[in-house]
Amino acid sequence: MRKNISLILGIIFVFIITAVWVLSFVYMPYNPNEMNISNRFLKPDFDSKHIFGTDNFGRDILSRIMYGSRNVLLVALVSVSLGTLIGILLGALAAMLKGLAETIIMRIMDGLMAFPGILLAMMLVAVLERGIQGSIAAISIFMVPIFSRLVYSMILDTENLLYIKAAKSYGSSKGQIFFRHYIPAMLPRLITQFSSSIGSAVMIETSLSFLGLGIQPPFASWGLMLSESRQFFLLHPYLAVAPGIAIIITVLGFNLMGDGLNDILINRGSNDE
Repeated sequence: MRKNISLILGIIFVFIITAVWVLSFVYMPYNPNEMNISNRFLKPDFDSKHIFGTDNFGRDILSRIMYGSRNVLLVALVSVSLGTLIGILLGALAAMLKGLAETIIMRIMDGLMAFPGILLAMMLVAVLERGIQGSIAAISIFMVPIFSRLVYSMILDTENLLYIKAAKSYGSSKGQIFFRHYIPAMLPRLITQFSSSIGSAVMIETSLSFLGLGIQPPFASWGLMLSESRQFFLLHPYLAVAPGIAIIITVLGFNLMGDGLNDILINRGSNDE
């Protein structure tokens, strides 16, 4: 743990953004959607009431960053969780049923993975709806093939191991084998993939919001804040600094944590064997 710098930094960054998220339910300096034209473009000042300054509508940037953490993390956590559950189910069905089911499921997964992540999400949001629900649905669908192929490959790699064959010879059903043997064996890789996928989901959600396809006003989103700051960036660059840092900390934190967990749960386990 002491030598795993990636995991330590990842935990620190995730703790920071989680603390901001929790604090947003308890305290915020101002109403994040309250406009005050007389306070437009106040510069960041730690001695004033607006630490990160105000935007073009006089809204407190710190309050909008805190409120935006709710929406960003909600979309990321829910979409990755749904994508994980559906992906595990489809991957397991393809690997254990084989035949026509395997062909149909895996060809659909191949088709989904053929599109770049943000392009697929944009297409799905355009078909579904803009906003939080549409973003969750689009990112969930993007996550499904990632986890389905992961589960599919791991089941195929382990189905010829002795303890799996022994379980089959004892008459265990496919469901029993899956939950008693496959899931414990796959859990380390699923945990590391889940952590890294949250970072990817945050990146996709902020990109969608930046393009006007994700979270819609008056709700706050870091990507939307970046988009609104574009026309004022040369005169007021601080408008983009706070949401940019929030995105970097969140994405980097979950990715570093996933990389650190991968080293502890998978690489070190392989070395010990």
